[in-house]
Amino acid sequence: MKIHEYQAKELMGAYGIPVPGGSVAETPEEAREIAKTLGKCVIKAQIHSGGRGKGGGVKVANTPDEAYEIAEKMLGMNLVTHQCPDGKIVHKVLVTDVCSYKKEYYLAVTGDNEHAGLVIVASAEGGTEIEDTAKNHPELIVREPVSVYEGFHGYQGIEVARRLGIPAELRKDFGKLLAGMVKLYLEKDCSLVEINPLVETSEGKLLALDAKVNFDDNALFRHPDVMELRDVLEEDPKEARAKEFDLNYVSLDGNIGCLVNGAGLAMATMDIIRKFGAKPANFLDVGGSATTERVTRAFELLLSDSRVEAIMVNIFGGIMKCDVIAEGIVAAAKTTGLSIPLVVRLEGTNVDLGKKILDESGLAIIPASDMADAARKAVAAASEGGAK
Repeated sequence: MKIHEYQAKELMGAYGIPVPGGSVAETPEEAREIAKTLGKCVIKAQIHSGGRGKGGGVKVANTPDEAYEIAEKMLGMNLVTHQCPDGKIVHKVLVTDVCSYKKEYYLAVTGDNEHAGLVIVASAEGGTEIEDTAKNHPELIVREPVSVYEGFHGYQGIEVARRLGIPAELRKDFGKLLAGMVKLYLEKDCSLVEINPLVETSEGKLLALDAKVNFDDNALFRHPDVMELRDVLEEDPKEARAKEFDLNYVSLDGNIGCLVNGAGLAMATMDIIRKFGAKPANFLDVGGSATTERVTRAFELLLSDSRVEAIMVNIFGGIMKCDVIAEGIVAAAKTTGLSIPLVVRLEGTNVDLGKKILDESGLAIIPASDMADAARKAVAAASEGGAK
């Protein structure tokens, strides 16, 4: 789960990480009132995307009236960034202090699969071009593993600070800041805690000028306070609906809808669709213990996507029984009115019963003998439909 910059800064502040002053506004009038307390300030669009500045989502206001004018134009705009090419509507802006600084750094704490722990990722080349730096000059990226059992050690902060070239007089503060980031990551079950940029101000202080915090969805049940930070307006409507039914769904940009049980099989299904010349419209794993209702909701989700020209169901029944899938498909198709080709491959537990349910449904279902056969038929059906 992602949260907004202003929410991330509030969290970081609670963990002793220095952040600029400011408040969030949902109207131009609120932006002007906040600006009256700050003087010269920065207006920052609050959407779940990086690269906001280049898209026109970060502006400096010299007066409260100018803050009003900027907020009036920014609120409601469709902000396009390199991370979000279709754009997102701006519903809130952060009105924050202007900061004069002399050096930018990049600093993050994230998961480290290689060492089954955490890793500090840092660079002395912070700012908007950090992705290019990581790609073209990987030698400028500092990595420091952190054990989840032993926790963060002070010497690690000193080592990272030394490699970044942090001035000696700031290294103690840098270590405290980094310790706060690790503590936040562990206590809130995060997947990313990032500051970009972390700046050395003209007054010789460290300050988190921008902040990003993402959370592990699987651990949210432990953190009702974090759940309250969720902004459904920032989420894909289909993905938000999928969460209500405990479906693992990710919207993609293809034309073949996929309904699969098991993440590994879902990935293989997406790959084989690509092999036959099409692109998947989604990742959708109904899980190993799905009910008929959940399968029905999953099927309705696929049919609600106007880009989907054919649906491929690929089920290997173990815990998940083929007859349950079949009942869900029939129920959903009859409820929504199936108007696109449906290819179904069933194998495993209760497969004969599942096939019988589909055969007797009266629906125009295209059966498939195996995964490759299903992908081939789905791609062909979508192609024929698109040519009409």
